[in-house]
Amino acid sequence: MPPFSGLSEVSASATKLKDSLPHLLAPFLSRRSVPSSESSSRMIAKKKTRRLQNWLLPTADLFRYVLLAAGGFLVLLLGIHMSFQYVLQALFNNVGVTWDNIASQISGQPDGRQVTHFVGGILMAIGGYSVWRGTRGFFRRLGSVAATPGKNALVSGYLKRQQLARGPRIVAIGGGTGLSTLLRGLKQYSSNITAIVTVTDDGGSSGRLTQEMGIIPPGDLRNCLVALADAEKRMTDLFQYRFSAGTGALSGHSIGNLLLAGFVEQAGGDFDEALQLASEVLAIRGRVIPSTTDNVTLRALMEDGSTLEGETTIVESHLKIQRIYLNPAHPRPHESAIEAIREADLICIGPGSVYTSIVPNLLVPGIAEAILESDALKAYICNVMTQAGESDKLTAAEHVVALQANVPNRVFDYVLINTATPHIDLVEKYQASNQELVIPDADRIKQMGYRPVPGNFMSESDYVRHDPMRIAARLIDLLKKI
Repeated sequence: MPPFSGLSEVSASATKLKDSLPHLLAPFLSRRSVPSSESSSRMIAKKKTRRLQNWLLPTADLFRYVLLAAGGFLVLLLGIHMSFQYVLQALFNNVGVTWDNIASQISGQPDGRQVTHFVGGILMAIGGYSVWRGTRGFFRRLGSVAATPGKNALVSGYLKRQQLARGPRIVAIGGGTGLSTLLRGLKQYSSNITAIVTVTDDGGSSGRLTQEMGIIPPGDLRNCLVALADAEKRMTDLFQYRFSAGTGALSGHSIGNLLLAGFVEQAGGDFDEALQLASEVLAIRGRVIPSTTDNVTLRALMEDGSTLEGETTIVESHLKIQRIYLNPAHPRPHESAIEAIREADLICIGPGSVYTSIVPNLLVPGIAEAILESDALKAYICNVMTQAGESDKLTAAEHVVALQANVPNRVFDYVLINTATPHIDLVEKYQASNQELVIPDADRIKQMGYRPVPGNFMSESDYVRHDPMRIAARLIDLLKKI
């Protein structure tokens, strides 16, 4: 029996949806947790631990070798002492007596030990100062070389990697081009990134590979791998290259999808190992994992009461979506996804298609629950433009309603909304495709119990889309303030 029977009364018009915002959100607002003293203490302890890690990580490898050298030097001295202690003792005694005699003659006093101690103290001070000055100069020089463009890229790359290693632990949840856009900005601030990606795409190259090989759709995972890549542009361009029509069985396939499929076969069907191999090839900053490794499809209850299955079928129907479900309803969550959410400092949801990129991840059992229990900063990045057939005419507040109506828990507190307006020519271009600028109704979002974060998050180009650096900078700034 389909999960949609008896749910046709959920269907409502857009006007009715607007009027019933407070009512729809009441159950979710009541679930909003109030930080207890125990939770606050845990967050403070977490911040202190993170601060210590941030201080140590940038030069952790360097200090490891410095300590190794210092320890080896001490062991060497101990070995010399044990092997030659009698010879050295006599030698040092002779040197000591000679120096005492010289000091006695210079000072004109019968006992030259006071002068010896005084000079020894001066030598220790000079030696200590030399060590401090040399160490400080070493690090300053290392920093100046790294800051000089084109001058010793090896050192610069090393310091950059160490700096990113101290970045916050970030989880980004979504799919499609929205998530990959966000990742391009976040990777400039941290390499501790986990992208949790939806796996319900059943169209194009991904759909064909799923049908022919039984693997989960690789397309969105590939886009995220490329977005996090630190490899040369030629390599990332190769991953994204798509065979043109007329190339036979390869027509429409991207090389990246085929490589992932090949890695899966090489790994004996282990998709996690295949992703690891691809990550090593692209030298990515972070990791990319699916929300589930089970093969799942989307099912939707539409505004006319009908039910449709398959992402492509749902989107191409151009009917308004009321509810989204997974089939099967209870796929196994990826264990690494749950673990990453629990350890995160920042959890980003979106941007992306509400029903086909974001909600499917949150419907995987355990994902939304882990987000709810997390102490991380949780933010939803609202789309800049509406999507034809999926979020027609929805305002920013209505995007939030659509998300929470499909997810059993309140999974974010902050909502990033774009307030910038593109050139009129661009607006008209998108209107021709039934897409409109999302209205940034920040006051309504605030009334719903969320914290709106308005700003110019739009890229200034021939397309209306998010600017990855602007979004990432604002998210990191929010994280620093809490």
